[in-house]
Amino acid sequence: MKAKIIGLTIVAIVLIAIFMMIDAGGNWDYVLPRRLKKILAIVLTGSVIAFSTLVFQTITNNRILTPSIIGLDSLYMFIQTLMIFALGSTSLTLINKNVNFLISVVLMILFAGLLYKWLFKREGQNIYFLLLIGLIFGTLFNSLSTFLQLLIDPNEFLRVQDKMFASFNNVNTDLLIISFVLIIAVGIYFWKYIKYLDVMSLGRDQAINLGVNYDFVVKRFLIIIAILVSISTALVGPITFLGLLVVNVAHQFMKTYQHKHLIVGSALISIIALVGGLLIVERVFTFSTTLSVIVNFIGGAYFIYLLLKENKSW
Repeated sequence: MKAKIIGLTIVAIVLIAIFMMIDAGGNWDYVLPRRLKKILAIVLTGSVIAFSTLVFQTITNNRILTPSIIGLDSLYMFIQTLMIFALGSTSLTLINKNVNFLISVVLMILFAGLLYKWLFKREGQNIYFLLLIGLIFGTLFNSLSTFLQLLIDPNEFLRVQDKMFASFNNVNTDLLIISFVLIIAVGIYFWKYIKYLDVMSLGRDQAINLGVNYDFVVKRFLIIIAILVSISTALVGPITFLGLLVVNVAHQFMKTYQHKHLIVGSALISIIALVGGLLIVERVFTFSTTLSVIVNFIGGAYFIYLLLKENKSW
C-alpha cells in the first residue's frame, strides 16, 4: 500500500514540476508566482473534492453518488446569478472576490445546516430522504438560475457564464489563505471521527451493531462535507464529476477498505487528474476549452460505465 501511495506521489510531483517549468522562457519571477498559485488551488480543491466525495459515498454506501446531489453546486450558481441580476455585474460585491467568496460560502453552509436540521428534526429520517430533498432543491435552484439568466442583459450573462465552469487562472491569494485556514480547522474537527469510516462502510445496521452512534456521526460528516464543498465551489467553481471519477479510480487502484489510505490515494489521484488536465487544456487545446469540460466529459462517461456495470451485476 505504501508503494502505491509513493508511486502516486512521485507522479503528482513530476506533473507539478512539468507544469511549473514548461515554456517558462527564463521569466521565473513572473511565471513561478502565477503557476504556484494555480498549483496551490489545485492541491486544495482536488484534495477537498476527493475527500468529501469519499466520505459521502461511505455514509451513503453508494459508489455513484457525489455531494453535488445535495444541491450545493446548483445553489452556488443561483447565488451568483441572483447577485448579478439584483446588483449588476459592476457591483462591489461581485468585483471584490473576497466578499463574493464569503457570501457564497456562508449562504451554502447556512442552506445545508437548515436542511440537515429540518430533516433530522424527527426520528427515523434516513440519509436517502436527505438525498431526495437535496435533488429536488438542486432542480429548483437550476430552474431559478435559468429563469434569471433569461432576464438579465446579454453582456451580464457573460459574467454568469464565467461562473459556470471551474477556473484556476484568477484565484485570489487571499482566498487561498482563508480556504486553507478553514480546511485545516475542519480537518482537526474531523480527525476524531475518522476511526468510524471503516466501520460505517459496512452499512448502517452493521455499524450500529458494532457500537457506532450512527445518526450522530452521520450528521457530523454531513456538516463537514457541506463546509468543504462550499469552500471548494466558491473558490474555483463547480466540478461535478471529479470526485466520482477519482474516488472510484482510487478504490480500483488501492484495493483496500482502510480510509486512511483511500483518503490519501484519492487526493493524489485528484491532483494528478487536475494538473494533467490543466496541461492538456493549456498545451494541447491552447485554452479553447476549460478544465471542467474535460473532467466532466471523462467523469460523465465513467459514470455511465458504472451504471452499466451495476446494471449487469443485478
